[in-house]
Amino acid sequence: MSSRLLRVALFASAAFALSYPAAQAEDVLGADVGKALQQAQSALSAHDYTKAMAAVNAADAVKGKSDYESYTITQMRAAVATQGGNLDVATQAYDKLIASPRTPKDTKHQMLMSEATMAYTAKDYPRAVKAIERYQKEVGSNPTMDTLLAQSYYLQKDYPNSVRVLKDQIGQEIKAKKTPAESQLQMLGASATAMKDSATTTHAYVLLATYYPKKEYWALLLHELIVNPKIPTSLQLDVYRIRLAAGNVSQARDFMEMTEIAMQSGMPQLALDLMNQGYQANVLGQGAEAPRQARLKAMVEKSVADKKASLAADEAAALKQKTGDDLLTVGYNTVTFGQADKGLGLMQQAITKGVADVNVARLHYGLAQLAAGKKADAIATLKTVDGGGGAQDIAQLWVLKLTAAK
Repeated sequence: MSSRLLRVALFASAAFALSYPAAQAEDVLGADVGKALQQAQSALSAHDYTKAMAAVNAADAVKGKSDYESYTITQMRAAVATQGGNLDVATQAYDKLIASPRTPKDTKHQMLMSEATMAYTAKDYPRAVKAIERYQKEVGSNPTMDTLLAQSYYLQKDYPNSVRVLKDQIGQEIKAKKTPAESQLQMLGASATAMKDSATTTHAYVLLATYYPKKEYWALLLHELIVNPKIPTSLQLDVYRIRLAAGNVSQARDFMEMTEIAMQSGMPQLALDLMNQGYQANVLGQGAEAPRQARLKAMVEKSVADKKASLAADEAAALKQKTGDDLLTVGYNTVTFGQADKGLGLMQQAITKGVADVNVARLHYGLAQLAAGKKADAIATLKTVDGGGGAQDIAQLWVLKLTAAK
């Protein structure tokens, strides 16, 4: 939280304590109490907090005080302690004021906010959490308090609660079409990293790259995708492809692995297209590995010819299957072989029929639309990818790349 916000909150704390009028017309201060509190007020105005607190204590020592006098003394004690930086004493005073029936409901809420702010300033994060949660329960959501709650959990290294609170806050902001604060997203990523929660870390970097498209966020995000052990095998090729689109693939072994995965997935034309990109970038075809790379390319080219010859039979067999997974691959191959409309139609049919993971299927359908030159349709499809298995994060990155290239 910024020092400016803290100063505002602390100033407000003192204002609440000094401004509250007598609750009942007959409430008056006795001479001894009134004189001591006047001395406290004068010392407070002169910023002599030691003298001001001594005067408050003198007022409190008066025998036979009325309830109103005790309440007013507590108000002044809160004001002096707050402005003097004595946060323990200020918090104790506010607890009494909040518990008092003399304090109006709205003022209690303001005092709760101030108490939370003061506890946070004093690095008493458990107390800050308690006050904020009470405020949220009694008043509701407040952007400043929400942020302070996440920070209070984070700074006491309670990362699970930090992630829980931040996910909820960020999710609500996105749903309301608001831009989450960069600091919120950074804290979510740091908390998830501390928990070794790769999926949430990746998601945080996706959001950072979405709303704050800085080069360092892309680098962090792509690194998280690479090392995330929870990314399923079915998405490894997709991780490579978004890296390639982002200019993050420059090693021959990466192009070779992409090619092999595409071949294992039954998509030889995609494998050939990826190899060709490696050759065009002068990454493949160089050095001692060039002969092996050439042999793989020849094998891929033969597989392309074989797949083209068997495409009709593959389609007929896939249509007989109970699920649409094989048909999805046939449709993708059909697109890569130049029959875009037919291939996309088969992929739609496959998704309708039912697939193992509809979000992975939507991701691949969006990429097929992109390969077919239907960029706007691809973006719309990729935006529908949901779930927490990694497909959504990859789809969001494609949307970022495609919209940035408009």
